[in-house]
Amino acid sequence: MTKEEIIKKLDSLELDRCQYIVIGDASLVCQGILDETLDIDLSCDKTYYNLITWDTKIGNLGNEIKYYDCFKIGYDFYDVNHTIEIDGYLFADIEACYELKKLENSKDKKLLKKLELMVCSRDNYYFERKLRDTGVTLIGGVDEVGRGPLVGPVVAACVILPDKFSLDGLTDSKKLSEAKREYYYDEIMRQAVAVGVGIVSEKVIDEVNIYEATKMAMREAISKCSVLPQHILIDAMPLKLDIPTTSIIKGDLKSITISAASVIAKVTRDRMLDELDMKYPMYDFKNNKGYPTKKHLEAIKEYGIIDEHRRSYGPVRDYLEQQLSLF
Repeated sequence: MTKEEIIKKLDSLELDRCQYIVIGDASLVCQGILDETLDIDLSCDKTYYNLITWDTKIGNLGNEIKYYDCFKIGYDFYDVNHTIEIDGYLFADIEACYELKKLENSKDKKLLKKLELMVCSRDNYYFERKLRDTGVTLIGGVDEVGRGPLVGPVVAACVILPDKFSLDGLTDSKKLSEAKREYYYDEIMRQAVAVGVGIVSEKVIDEVNIYEATKMAMREAISKCSVLPQHILIDAMPLKLDIPTTSIIKGDLKSITISAASVIAKVTRDRMLDELDMKYPMYDFKNNKGYPTKKHLEAIKEYGIIDEHRRSYGPVRDYLEQQLSLF
């Protein structure tokens, strides 16, 4: 059924519309997330549920539900604070639908990812709020910068933000201008409960590989926090720790705490490359931050490499091999 068909079907239903909420796929259809659904799932409180005389069966979650035609109704499957009114009916909002999909262990992983991104783009405190609801107050966000450059260290940051933290516009550092990153850096350092930074040199990267070096930098950043986090939110990369962790794909977009860590790591490393640029201006580090831009690669051909270049990375390794072939 499309949105129009769902509304028409709801109009024919002999139930008090003030007593129930439309949930599940029907709600997603009416909010434009899905194109159609076969069923219309409803939820209400138990008192009203007991008054409904439809047939009864056991639902997917092992709970009792009642059904009639294309309708299914169960009780207490929603958060009353997460509803939206459409054409006079109450529907579960996107966050409530996402929570229900997770509860159902939905096989539609693509839809779950889409809903999660939508929820977090509207509220990048989502993961933090869920943890605080369970009593966790010291939440560390961890992110890194510098996996791709040919020169310099990989830098990670761990940030613990206060409960009342507020900084409009804070998001993934790569989406911010340099001026904004500098402003946010100062504000995060001013407001944060704790900040730790981990730096792993290019020489260690060459020895252990960038993946392992990144994990080392993250662990170092966590260990340098003056306060031990109770839970760690990490951007994408899984990390084994004694502290509970949650790895979040695109976490620097979805979590305010990871966004803060992203800014601290980015500004810290950029400042290091700016200093390196003053020593070696021919490589244009101030602008490319060590990434393999055309100007950077041309400078390697003309001037060779410096101590801070990563010998295990393709363009640098190729240069070294060419030099060896000359002898």
